[in-house]
Amino acid sequence: MNDAELGSFLFILPISSLIGLPLSAWLVSKFDSRYLLFFGFLLFLFALCGIGVSSQIEFLIVAVAFFALGLRAINISMNTQAIQLQKSYTKKINGKFHGYWSLGGLCGLVFATLAIDQNISMAYHLGTVAFVSLLIVSVAYFYLLRNDREATGNKLQFGKPDKFIFYTGLVVFCAAVCEGGIYDWSSVYFKEVVNAELFTLSFLVFMISMTISRFFTDRIIMKMGMSNLFLISAVIVVLGITILILFPYFFTALLGFFIAGFGVASIFPMAFLLAGQSKKYAPGMAISIVGTYSTIGVLIAPPLIGYLAHIFNLNYAFLFFICAALFLIYFSKKAFYYLAKQ
Repeated sequence: MNDAELGSFLFILPISSLIGLPLSAWLVSKFDSRYLLFFGFLLFLFALCGIGVSSQIEFLIVAVAFFALGLRAINISMNTQAIQLQKSYTKKINGKFHGYWSLGGLCGLVFATLAIDQNISMAYHLGTVAFVSLLIVSVAYFYLLRNDREATGNKLQFGKPDKFIFYTGLVVFCAAVCEGGIYDWSSVYFKEVVNAELFTLSFLVFMISMTISRFFTDRIIMKMGMSNLFLISAVIVVLGITILILFPYFFTALLGFFIAGFGVASIFPMAFLLAGQSKKYAPGMAISIVGTYSTIGVLIAPPLIGYLAHIFNLNYAFLFFICAALFLIYFSKKAFYYLAKQ
């Protein structure tokens, strides 16, 4: 696939995720979130195996669509569990959950790189990941929170949007543009712009940076406050992406991805924590709504980067991430303003 074709293919994930949003939101409002988390994982792992054995583009599209549906269910239920657990702690712990998520992504990247290096088939690789994941999830299920469904705030209200949730959603949208776009295009950037043979190294550096940063997010929030950290995070993202655009060379590019990872890392944990403070919606429903903005960000960013790269070049296309980071500053200020007015 060329950049434009790959950009079009990437539409499948967010579109399928948007389709799964109403169903996931309804299920998490009717049942304990641990049920949706477990059965969402079953669908997710089944689709992962399907991706591994796909030999035709039509079958691959179906497998990726179910993969996205399962991921949507996992995302909503997992963050609902985290926000509900946070309520029983006086100190911040939500950032560490996102840190473990990044650590999982980092381990997956290392395992995938080794599998490619050893010429292990994708079917065997993804099948093994699915089997091990199923064992872990089956054990973890019995330790998840029970009876976490809120009695009120579970009904989605149409009409004029709640301004606090609206601007929090826009913060998540900007975060998804930066994080999701870099996920999908960092390796392509390193291969096409930097001309590096070990093109997964850029994604590896980005994930290491995010993982390290997220384990310190809670401590930084306690010292600086979320409002200030949103501002600092956005500035760091701008700095990292600027280095990538101005200095597209091996070591400077790695530095740019490392800095950008530090900037992006704290935004999602803070945004979901912020959404959980809604007075209008229960945490599960608030996360479902805010998660829609995340999906739209993922829907727009990777394909748009592909089209911009096809028209201009991938280096200049990364300016889109800088724009998203600057808008994030404004939207976060508005979110805190309407939070105070609740």
